[in-house]
Amino acid sequence: MVSRQEPPPPPPPPPPAEPAPTTLFDLGEDLLLEILLLLPSLPSLVRAAFACRTFLHAVRSSPAFRRRFRALHPPPLLGLYFDPDGAGIPAFAPLRRRSDPDLRAAVRRADFFLTGLPDDDDHSPGWVISDCHDGYLILGNCTTGQVAAYNPLTQALDLIPRPPADFYDGFRGFYDFLDYHIISPEEDDGVFHVIFACYDESRVRAAAFCSDTGAWQVFPWFEALTTPQPADQHWLTVGEMVNGFVYWIYAGEAAMLVLNTTTLQFSKVDLPPDLEGQTHMFMVGKTKDGGLCIVVTIGFELHIWLRKTSDDDGIEKWVNTHAIGLQNIVEQTGGTLEEHARLKVVAVVDGFVYFSTFETFRDGMVPCWFFSLDLETSVFDILFQRRSDGHIHPYIMPWPTSLIRDKACLQVEGVS
Repeated sequence: MVSRQEPPPPPPPPPPAEPAPTTLFDLGEDLLLEILLLLPSLPSLVRAAFACRTFLHAVRSSPAFRRRFRALHPPPLLGLYFDPDGAGIPAFAPLRRRSDPDLRAAVRRADFFLTGLPDDDDHSPGWVISDCHDGYLILGNCTTGQVAAYNPLTQALDLIPRPPADFYDGFRGFYDFLDYHIISPEEDDGVFHVIFACYDESRVRAAAFCSDTGAWQVFPWFEALTTPQPADQHWLTVGEMVNGFVYWIYAGEAAMLVLNTTTLQFSKVDLPPDLEGQTHMFMVGKTKDGGLCIVVTIGFELHIWLRKTSDDDGIEKWVNTHAIGLQNIVEQTGGTLEEHARLKVVAVVDGFVYFSTFETFRDGMVPCWFFSLDLETSVFDILFQRRSDGHIHPYIMPWPTSLIRDKACLQVEGVS
């Protein structure tokens, strides 16, 4: 009898395949943007966004993300510009942050020495900053009369033509220019505008330049004074751009001249009566929520005035909200209060106050200490020590146009 062999047992089933590892590229765009919000600063976001197309597309395509990132991470201060004492080139003092290599990289790659400005006389270049706003510098050349808009980060240079001849018609034998101010490009068009203003013994007028058309538009005279001043009297100080308005302080009067850069209409606004004649002690700016404010130095204190609408009569008024003592801040520099003449407010930008000791009041060769203060949290920072011999302009890193889904990006990507 022949025995029957049993069939061999079936082979064991193969082990289940291990799932592919999950990477950032597998995440949905919403979750990816939540992760990018955790980055420490705007320079870090720039580096991350250009790591791959997926990251860059996510940032460019979400205005809501950009608003949230700005709210969580205010644009960083990269340094301070110092106007020269005489004909020269503005000097840049970078903010050194060992804890933020991306911030240091942003400073290294930019042209803060302003080598991209037009060639001029090396012995007497004569460039002076008129405005520093949203990454742009507006500079005037005292030697050649040229005006330039320059972005040190992108190295984009635009030469601004002189205002037309009819702008100067009607001056009463004397005029003085106020300053140039830039209105930065919107996210979707890249067009910027420049505002220029002049005044004579009692009147002021403005003109607006459009980078898209390359043309100036001249606006009518505005009677800013009831009593004309002597021809050599400078009755308006340097202006400050805040929320689309330029504010010039009347010398010796508790008021400011205001220019609406949208309508190019002038008006006047009162100052707190306590500030009359104190133009060198305070600056106009805005809070983090966009409110108009004035920051005043009194001794070694900062006093903050906010422009608020009264609940009783609906009229806008200045309200002195609070004071911040700075004695401890100054003493942390290693000196004493007796060694410093006083404090000087340099600028108020997006809720941050930039101020310095004012040794120049006693000895122009003694360096000053520079500080920043967050008005919302009262957190301060010691920036550096440097001799100050002119106007000072904080350079705040703007949101890079390379991270914005503008018209050029849409054309490249084939999006209608």
